[in-house]
Formats: sequence, C-alpha cells, structure tokens
Amino acid sequence: MMKVRIPIMAVVTLLVLAGGILLGIGLARMTGVIPKSPYLNTSTVIRQVQALSELVTIKYVLEKVIVFEDAKWYGENRVILIANGVVKAGIDLNKLTPLDLQIHERTIHIKLPRETITDVYLDENKTQVLEHTTGLLRMFDKDLQQHIRQRAVEDLRRAARLDGILTDARARAEVQLRQLLLQSGFTTIVFTPRLD
Repeated sequence: MMKVRIPIMAVVTLLVLAGGILLGIGLARMTGVIPKSPYLNTSTVIRQVQALSELVTIKYVLEKVIVFEDAKWYGENRVILIANGVVKAGIDLNKLTPLDLQIHERTIHIKLPRETITDVYLDENKTQVLEHTTGLLRMFDKDLQQHIRQRAVEDLRRAARLDGILTDARARAEVQLRQLLLQSGFTTIVFTPRLD
C-alpha cells in the first residue's frame, strides 16, 4: 500500500508544480512582464520585413534590335544594335512605416509600397553592333553608339513594363513576405497597395 502512495504523491506534486508554472507565465503575460509573442509587436515585424531591404523579386532578360538612322541631305548615319539586357523590379521595404501595418492577434494587414523597376542594364558580352555606316559626306560620330545604347536601355525598360514586370514583382514580393510572416506566427496576411 505504501509503494502505491509514493508514485501518486509524485504525480500530484508534478501536476501542482506544472500548474503553478503555467499560472505564473499567464500572470506575467497579462501584466506585460512577458510579451505575448513577437508577432504582435509592430516594430518587430517592421524590423523583420525591412531586413529584406530592397526586395528585388524578379529579373527579366530581354533582347531587342535597335535601329537608329540619322538621314540628312548630304548623307546618313545608321546603327543597328542587338541589345541584350537585364531589367530588375521589386519593392523597397525600407519605405514601410508603422502606419502601414495593422495587427490584430494573428492577422496582419500590410500596405506595401509601390513596386518599381530597380535596375536596367545591357549585358555587354551579348550586346553587339551589327552595323554602323556613315554617309560619304558625313563625319563618323563616335558618340552615336553610346546614344543608341542609352536608347536601348530605355527601350528595354519600356518593354519590361509592357510585359508586366511590375505586376510580377508585386506577386513575388507578396509570396516571399507571406512565407516570412507565416514563420513569424501569423495565420492571416492581407496585402493592399499603398497609395502614394
């Protein structure tokens, strides 16, 4: 009979001890000594999100033929360039402010800054001049190729916009942020564009 009481007393003692610990943690959270969880803190969420900084979410590789003709009565200059370039787009998360976040328990509403094209450049290893002709009475314009390269960069930027790079950038940013916030403990994440 004595042998049975000792294990029962040990179990009762452990249950009372565990109950006391849980009660102590509950009281500490209610009084604010221990925060409920990190995902309820707006500044913590902003720090986590801004750690991603300028979130480059998508990269387009484009190729475009650029023809430039400068015809005068005394001759023409003509350049044909195959421009191979890269266009990157994303969202600058450093622009997020506490006003852009609304947190209620495990739900977060985020107003994301506007997506932008972050970089456009030519891949010089793949970009080539197919033709550069100068009319008989015209002087060779050494700056013409530089001008056409600048025009190519602008044409690539415009082509990427028309192809939907900004829409793709926002969609990818939301996927990546959703994964981060789900890992932080949120169960519902709602994104809306910030109007600015």
